[in-house]
Amino acid sequence: MATVTMAAVATSKTCPNYSVPDYYNLTGKVISDSWRPKDYAVVTLGVTVGCFVIATNMMVMAAIFINRRFHYPIYYLLGNLAAADLFAGISYLHLMFHTGPWTAKLTVYQWFLRQGLIDTSLTASVINLMAIALERHQTIFTMQLHSKMSNMRVILLIVGIWAIAVLMGLIPSMGWNCLCDPDNCSKMAPMYSRSYLVFWAVLNLLSFSVMVLVYTRIFLYVRHKSQRMSQHTVQSKHKETVENLMKTVFVILGCFVVCWTPGLVLLLLDGVKCNCGVLKVEKFVLVLAELNSLMNAIIYSYRDQDMRRTFKRILCCLCLRRGRTGQHADVHFNTLNQEVLTDSNGSEITHHAESRSKSKMLKGSKR
Repeated sequence: MATVTMAAVATSKTCPNYSVPDYYNLTGKVISDSWRPKDYAVVTLGVTVGCFVIATNMMVMAAIFINRRFHYPIYYLLGNLAAADLFAGISYLHLMFHTGPWTAKLTVYQWFLRQGLIDTSLTASVINLMAIALERHQTIFTMQLHSKMSNMRVILLIVGIWAIAVLMGLIPSMGWNCLCDPDNCSKMAPMYSRSYLVFWAVLNLLSFSVMVLVYTRIFLYVRHKSQRMSQHTVQSKHKETVENLMKTVFVILGCFVVCWTPGLVLLLLDGVKCNCGVLKVEKFVLVLAELNSLMNAIIYSYRDQDMRRTFKRILCCLCLRRGRTGQHADVHFNTLNQEVLTDSNGSEITHHAESRSKSKMLKGSKR
């Protein structure tokens, strides 16, 4: 924050003393003077989506923390992706309470903070998906289910992801803006330089392309290896687990690319001064991008049975605490002591370690 303030002070000495509405007027982006029904609808929808995003991703993070089956590097990175989505929900809520007629009351510093939060959340998601791609590439091509990366390395990796994300969010406020060059301001982000928008959009689109290629190669490799495995060997269970995990990650990446690509393309068109009516669809692509943070949690619960079970247990535990305080205090989330077997009809049979130990004791007493 001190860096942003110093940058703003430095630019104020050499640049025109324009306010936020001045930059909006220069680029032709209108700030409404009063609240219209459209503004109320946008804010209401945005706040609702933001609250759902925050709640669902908190569930994902809680499930990964509670369930010891998820205490592996790949799930830590997926949990960090949920943290990025959670941060995106918070950033979107902040945007909703600083949009519409409220925009005219923002200072230059507050406006850069509003935009920087969105940029940081997107960068964190992109870099996190890159890290997941590298982790999966390392484990799959060495025929492992989970990476042998230590917890300290995972922590350092996550810290590095957020450090880069914060830095990318601060770049416009640190100097790469159009405060001193109003003619180079964009329409969608009236204080962002068009050259920065081009750089930002191209960098993320290239990142998407690389990730799609990496995941496609991994998916084809897994499919090829799976066909060579016997259905009646111990490897079949490993094969099924790897395939399900890879499909989950692949769906997450696909939804991320689909939801964010329209917005990045729109930024690219704005950066090259294309008169394509980018302001008409700006809010729609922003809502689409925000919905991606909600969809990830849905994908987790739909694709991963363990995650779905943990979600149900968390919700049941919360409901029981509200309805009957003091009862069902023996609810545990440690599923390492459970073995899930699937019979020929596809039904699941769960055997607890405790029940097995009791049966052994009964057999011993009979003898």
